[in-house]
Formats: sequence, C-alpha cells, structure tokens
Amino acid sequence: MTSPLLSFWTDLLSKLETRFFNKKSVLFSILKQTKLIELKEDQLIIGCNGIGVKKFLEAKTKEIEEKISLVLKKKLQIEFIIITSPKKTAVGVPLLSFEPPLEDIFLRAGLNKKFSFDNFAVSSTNQVAYAAAQAVVNNLGSAYNPLFLYGGVGVGKTHLAQAIGRQILERDRKKKVFFCPGEQFINELIESIREKTTQKFRKKYRSLDLLIVDDIQFLAGKVHVQEEFFHTFNSIISAGGQIVLTSDKPPALIKNLEDRLKSRFSGGLIIDIQPPDFELRSAILLIKAREKGINLDIEASKIIAERIKDTRALEGTLLSIYAKILGKKEVIDLEAVEEFFSSITDQEKQKKDTPSQIIKAVANYYNLKVSQLKGPQRKENLALARQVAMYLLRKRLGLKLIEVAFELKRKDHTTVLHAEEKITKMIMKNPGFKKEIDEIINSLESLT
Repeated sequence: MTSPLLSFWTDLLSKLETRFFNKKSVLFSILKQTKLIELKEDQLIIGCNGIGVKKFLEAKTKEIEEKISLVLKKKLQIEFIIITSPKKTAVGVPLLSFEPPLEDIFLRAGLNKKFSFDNFAVSSTNQVAYAAAQAVVNNLGSAYNPLFLYGGVGVGKTHLAQAIGRQILERDRKKKVFFCPGEQFINELIESIREKTTQKFRKKYRSLDLLIVDDIQFLAGKVHVQEEFFHTFNSIISAGGQIVLTSDKPPALIKNLEDRLKSRFSGGLIIDIQPPDFELRSAILLIKAREKGINLDIEASKIIAERIKDTRALEGTLLSIYAKILGKKEVIDLEAVEEFFSSITDQEKQKKDTPSQIIKAVANYYNLKVSQLKGPQRKENLALARQVAMYLLRKRLGLKLIEVAFELKRKDHTTVLHAEEKITKMIMKNPGFKKEIDEIINSLESLT
C-alpha cells in the first residue's frame, strides 16, 4: 500500500515536471532521486541519498521553494537532509558458492579502487557533474545517455567517471562495466584486426551495461576507429546500456571528429568541470592526507591550496612536505609549510640566475659594459666591479673557481679566490658596500 507521503511527493513532482521542467533538466532529475520525509504546516523535509545531492539542491533551494509554492498555492520552506539506505543481506545463498573479491571485479573492469564518490570532494566547480553522475548511477541507461564530462587536466573527470563504474558494481556485481582509455580502445581494435579477432572485440564492447571511455578525443582523425566506435555506441545505447565519456573539450570543438559522433555525443548531457577553487583544493588535500595517514593541520592545508593551483601537484607537494618533517614532527603545521615554500622559492630564484645575468646586473649597477668586465683593463672601478661579479658567481651559483675565471676571461683562478675573500671582508666591514651588493641581488630577483 502506497504511503500518503509517497503519493503526495509523486504527485507534486509530476506537476513540477509538467509546469517547469523538460526531460533534460538536471535539477528535476536530481529531485526525482529524493524522498519526502516529513510534511509540516509550513515546511517540507526532503531526504537526499548523498552529500553531493544535498549540496546541489541546497544551492537551488530558493528556486525549488518558489516552484512548489506556485503549484501548491502555499508558501513552504524546504529542508534537505541526508538519508542512508539499509544494506541488503543475502538470503538463501549456498554456503559453498564463491564470489570473487570486489577488488578483483574492479580490476577486471579497468577501475582503480581508489576512485569513489566517498573521496570525491564536491564544491561549486563540480557539483553539477557530481549530481549528474549520481543520477546516472540511479537511472543507468536512462538519466543522461551519454554523460559527457569535459575540462582541463586534474579537474576530476576520470575520478568521477570511475566512481560511477565502481558504484554500479558495488550495487550489482553482475553488471558488465568497463573503463577504457581512448588509446586502449584504439590499440585493442588494431590488435583485433591484426589477429583477425574483430568479432571477439565487438562482443566484448557491444554487450556492456556501462562503457566509460576516458579521453575520447584521441579517437578523432582515425576513420576506421571512429566507424567502429559509432557502431559500438549505437549497440550499447539501443540495448539499454549506458555510456560515459570524458574529454579535454566539448564534442563540437574536437577537431577531426566525425559529425555523426559529435551528434551522438551531444545527444545526452554535456558538463564542463571547472578547475578546482580554493575550498575544493583544501578539501582534496585533507582527503589525501587522511588516506595516507598524514596528520595535516587545516590551516596548513589552506596555505598549500593557496600556493598550488594544479590539482595533480597537490598530492606531490603534500608528500614532499611530509618527507621533510618525518622523524621531526607528527603533524604538518603552518611552520612546516612555510619553511618548505621558503626553501622552494630560494631554489627557484637561484636556478633562474645565469652567469650572464649576474655579470650583466653588475655591469648595469656600476654603469659599465659587459665587455669592460671581461676585458683586460685594470682600472680601480673596473677591478672592483669585476671582483663583485666573481663573488656573486661563486655565492649565487656555486661555480668552481676555474668556471668563474672562464666566465670573466681570467687566466688564473687564484684571482677569483682573492676577489671572493676581498669582497667578503668588505661586506663585513662596510655597511654601505653591503647595501650595494644587496641592491645588485635585488635587481637579479626582480627579473625572476
């Protein structure tokens, strides 16, 4: 027997769809995944099956409230909460039956076990993609088909696509799921032609419940490959299967992609995943730290997220900082992060300095020509400037004595040793001269 709440909610959703939404509306598709938990005099409490769905709908609260008020002719407030489904227990399974571990099933499907919805950080830059991925899982083959995710490197396209495959298999191990990089599809097709096993290749791909192709743009420009994928695409869709595609650009902008494929890819839902914002990068860092058992202070994570914009570099930076504190501290704190970036900045500055830059900076400071510093003249002003250049080549770049002599066209490396000792003493004794050296160094750093 249908409960009054379910009947009310089903009827309300039907009226909302008729008046305000079309079949491709992301918002309505997500609303259909929810459940009415409680109906009060002036409030609806709606249950969501995940944090991503909740965040997405909360961002649209005002719009949803307005539409519901128009349908019901009564102003109601909406509150979204997360609900969890009870796990089903197997009944009547023979004691001797064997099921392979889920990890093995993931492996055969081409999935990486570390990619899941649980460790996918959601923010405003990817919440629509996350909600659409959840909709695909809940309505395989009918929600958005195909689901086309595009964006730059490190925005989470592969993670989200693999998370779809993972959750489908977690719900039903018998589903035929396969994750395939674009280049792998090409290589397997070429190998099947060479080995005369194209029928086997077609059977593998065309019988899938879910095909995920990562970096689909690699198929562009390859006529026979596109022909084969076109038929694979049609076979899966016509059988009620689902296709998820990722790319670095939308279908219309993929060069040398056949028009019929562009048309097929555009027939579902196309979502642009933007680069992660500061909040998302901070969340990603905290997730990575937790996965690796690293104690990361939240304020320290913010500093890293401010400095590192590339998502893929976040994990490397985290591990580099952890390696620095290992055995010294138990937590990555603000001090550890600041020390790390300070050392990186110094290294980058010194790496960018070249012998010619240093010699030119010294010449400019003393109103001389580079040819004069490298020339034979030994006037007092020239000799001092030359010695400063020698000193900086040694201190800034760590060049050997003979290398410094070569750069300044000196025959005897002992001249360099004398210059280094003399300038060091002058800096210690004369604050005004030290200021000159600092100004030359600052002029170098302003170039980096």
